[in-house]
Amino acid sequence: MDAKEILKHVDHTLLLQGSTWEEIKQICDDAIAYGTASVCIPPSYVKQAKEYVGDKMAVCTVIGFPNGYMTTKTKEFETKDALANGADEIDMVINIGWVKDGKFDCVEEEIRTLKAACGEKILKVIIETCLLTDEEKIRMCQAVTNAGADYIKTSTGFSKAGATFADVELFAKHVGPNVKIKAAGGISSMDDAEKFMELGADRLGTSRIIKIVKNQEATGY
Repeated sequence: MDAKEILKHVDHTLLLQGSTWEEIKQICDDAIAYGTASVCIPPSYVKQAKEYVGDKMAVCTVIGFPNGYMTTKTKEFETKDALANGADEIDMVINIGWVKDGKFDCVEEEIRTLKAACGEKILKVIIETCLLTDEEKIRMCQAVTNAGADYIKTSTGFSKAGATFADVELFAKHVGPNVKIKAAGGISSMDDAEKFMELGADRLGTSRIIKIVKNQEATGY
């Protein structure tokens, strides 16, 4: 798989707290130049970024990020606000405490609520795999499938670990046919990116891949 094909599946990401408009604009320029799937940026920059890129690039943003413990109403408002500002894709963080409490019905209903807000726009569900047991991951595969979301996503990149090959393999075995897989967090080489895709990932959330293609130091997440 060549670099150009891999880049088509990358959500080129910049979510650091101190991100400036100049930095956001730069990743938008790079995403367009290298043909990524989207740019994934903080909600506060969505309107400005969408006005900047127009139809040349999909704009993705994050909801309930990075901890996921906001109320469903808050996440629903965040989602609708992001869409009104021009977001094309939404990556939401689940309430991990609810998972630990076994309240999978509440998690599923929250995902369903946000998918209803998204309508035809893409909804990806971040389950933060590094904080879950395999059984909890499997239950989340079922919840994401039942709720009608478009993607299940491994990680925020802001917790103690990111995507693993084992987690993507597990997802591929347990999600329904309507759900695609996004690996995110710690993807640091083209070989790893290719391996994630071979295992079943359709999207890769990373700030490093374009840096690698540009022969720059691949720092980030």
